[in-house]
Amino acid sequence: MSARILVVDDNPLNVKLLAAKLAHDYYIVSSATDGAEALAKIAAEKPDIVLLDVMMPVMDGFEACRRIKADPATTHIPVVMVTALSDVADRVKGLEAGADDFLTKPINDLALMARVRSLLRLKMIMDEWRLREATSRQFLQGVLDGDNDAAARNGYIVLLEDGGPEREFFVRTLARLEARVTLTATVEEAVASAQAGACDLVIASLNLAGEDGLRICPLLRTNEITRQLPVLLVANETEVARVAKGLDLGANDYLLRPVDANEVIARTRTQLRQRRHYQRMRDNYESSMALALVDPLTGAFNRRYLEAHGPKLLARCVADGKPLSLLMLDIDHFKQVNDRHGHAAGDAVLREMVGRVMMGLRPFDMVARMGGEEFAIVMPETELGAAEAIAQRLCERIKQTPMTWSDKAPPLGVTVSIGVAAVRAAGVESMDQILARADEALYRAKNAGRNCVMTETAEAARA
Repeated sequence: MSARILVVDDNPLNVKLLAAKLAHDYYIVSSATDGAEALAKIAAEKPDIVLLDVMMPVMDGFEACRRIKADPATTHIPVVMVTALSDVADRVKGLEAGADDFLTKPINDLALMARVRSLLRLKMIMDEWRLREATSRQFLQGVLDGDNDAAARNGYIVLLEDGGPEREFFVRTLARLEARVTLTATVEEAVASAQAGACDLVIASLNLAGEDGLRICPLLRTNEITRQLPVLLVANETEVARVAKGLDLGANDYLLRPVDANEVIARTRTQLRQRRHYQRMRDNYESSMALALVDPLTGAFNRRYLEAHGPKLLARCVADGKPLSLLMLDIDHFKQVNDRHGHAAGDAVLREMVGRVMMGLRPFDMVARMGGEEFAIVMPETELGAAEAIAQRLCERIKQTPMTWSDKAPPLGVTVSIGVAAVRAAGVESMDQILARADEALYRAKNAGRNCVMTETAEAARA
């Protein structure tokens, strides 16, 4: 996952060390020596993450962070404060200024890189929802609901802690936020509680007596109801490697023992605020777009939406120097399904196929029904080779499991053909041109016997 990262520190050696660590993972790094210069570079370069020192001349990190988060154009950029200050009060001050995390020098490389990856994933999801919201405004020409940020209180929190004084500590502390807390002692109980109610946050201890608390991350992230639910881990200071693993598994934040009540409040408030912001964007978007731009049968977007939103995705990827791939998918011999079993069977196959495709994609990928049984899948930040591998998995997954369409009839075996194309590095083409190349690859897949994947030819990519 490539990204632009701005390192802000008045010490050249610190900048050099951080830049070397980040460049090793192929991140693009720029630097600034104080808060004022950082604000100017953020406006000019639009970085994906800011690593911000606290103690700097001209403007310190706390003030710079407040200004970044106060500006609607930059408030979505994750900020990690990096400093030698280790006092809890300083961490809380940074979090209240809007920082997404607070790392203490000397920096643990494992924790740093895991946090960068975690914040990049979250930013990609939020960027996509902001772009979708802008598209909905374009179609409906109305003013969507504003961002009600009242809401870092009165949340519903599931607490996974199997007993002892720490459980009571969290209950007392979260009461300051007027939060409703459900106590659970096992991973299964916590997951069930999160799925059963309108949960806003899961706080999970990694130090359970009888099981591995890290299991909660994949269990939540692989369920549609809880896929975007914030997770706040609680671990011992010696468990940095496990915390890093948790962030890679989808956790949003963490607390290290001994836990301070004010830090609990600050990190919980941040997660609740981000949760409400995400829900507001998603609710506004879904309510405004469902009738006009979503295919009512399958739940995929329709062609009109792709024609409006696709060029925006392409322009963003080109501007950021990132790849974009497109899949054209067609259900093989679909007319025979309708002719032999009726349109009810055909409709059920379309719905089930789209459901399977969506389960195999990321939240910010887009599926659009082009007409009949043909679908386009737009995958930002995906190289051609990766897109081909994903297409192969989708093709195989649909083939392996017949589709149920009636309680009184046997399941139907269905296959798909897929064509794959990608944006050129130069970025001097339109979405229609990429669609045409993917469609040509789909045509070759059909001619090759169907139930297969074909990528654009080298000649087509150069044409």
